[in-house]
Amino acid sequence: MPASNGSKLPKTTKERAPRRTTLQLENKLQSCKPGATRDKLFSMMWMRWLFPLVFLVGCQKRVEKIEPQIHAVVQEGYLRQLPSPFAPLTEAEMSAAWGKEYQIALGFAHELDLYQAMTGFKRAFFLAPADAVERRLELQYNILLSYYLGKRYADVVYTYEKSELRSLGASFLAAEDLLVMLYESYLQAGEGAKAAQMLEHLKTHFPKTQEKLVLSTALKQADFATLERSSDPAVQDLLTQYDGEKKSVKQAQTLNALLPGAGYAYLGQKQSAVTAFFLNGLFIAAAYHFFHKGHLAAGIVTSGFEMGWYIGGVNGAKEAATLYNERIWERQATPLMNRQGLFPVFLLHYGF
Repeated sequence: MPASNGSKLPKTTKERAPRRTTLQLENKLQSCKPGATRDKLFSMMWMRWLFPLVFLVGCQKRVEKIEPQIHAVVQEGYLRQLPSPFAPLTEAEMSAAWGKEYQIALGFAHELDLYQAMTGFKRAFFLAPADAVERRLELQYNILLSYYLGKRYADVVYTYEKSELRSLGASFLAAEDLLVMLYESYLQAGEGAKAAQMLEHLKTHFPKTQEKLVLSTALKQADFATLERSSDPAVQDLLTQYDGEKKSVKQAQTLNALLPGAGYAYLGQKQSAVTAFFLNGLFIAAAYHFFHKGHLAAGIVTSGFEMGWYIGGVNGAKEAATLYNERIWERQATPLMNRQGLFPVFLLHYGF
């Protein structure tokens, strides 16, 4: 029966436990020598978090993968001098409506006005008679070439898969160029399996071009496992040069774990190093102050913020080192690819 004087029932053991534990901890902290136990608590908390993190960063085995952005810079004169694989239009063809559209499109193509050229080739294709089979294939190829030179790789793939070019074999006049364009377009469109199929066709019919494309892709993607197997002395020199200039991602992380900002200093980023050092130092000092003065909750919250900055700095050093290595590789690999004509666009034999 409830008590008649209106007093409340005593709290259960589970309800009293958290409050009692907190009071006991506070009383214990207050009863100790000034700052002694609180400083010890601060040290234990940081050692419990810091040592495992440094150990993991220092001992973790990882592959330092980079993703450089390497692009060809093609001079307009180079594209204009490429010959057409197709025979010139006859007088009868030139006088036809589709032939007139074709000539206009070729004019735009020679000026590398690729959008106008592609539009003109499409108009000519729609007007071309069904029995002009070879010319229709030629027009579809030129539409695809316009998209490719304009780096509209998804449109290259779409145009090819909807066209009559799919039924062509190695006897097609521009078969090698078509396979090169399709390989890069499928690769850029993220369709690796279809890109591999194009590479197999090239290996069967045009093996030298296939070898160049494999090397080209390895250089663009920084595929070191493939490059190390290359017998090209220039490639081996490139790898040696890169190894001499790159920065260790693992070392950058470890340095930042041991001393916030040291990893950035290792990468030559002085401003980031100073900022990281002072921000982490500020939070550590604030956390120590709160623990020393007995403000346990504030100390824990501040320590939590500091761990966020600290871990972010370790990951930031990794990203900064990776970016540093990507820029190094781009600067070193691009001239080699230009000198040896390893960009896919430089493997084309024909133009408009």
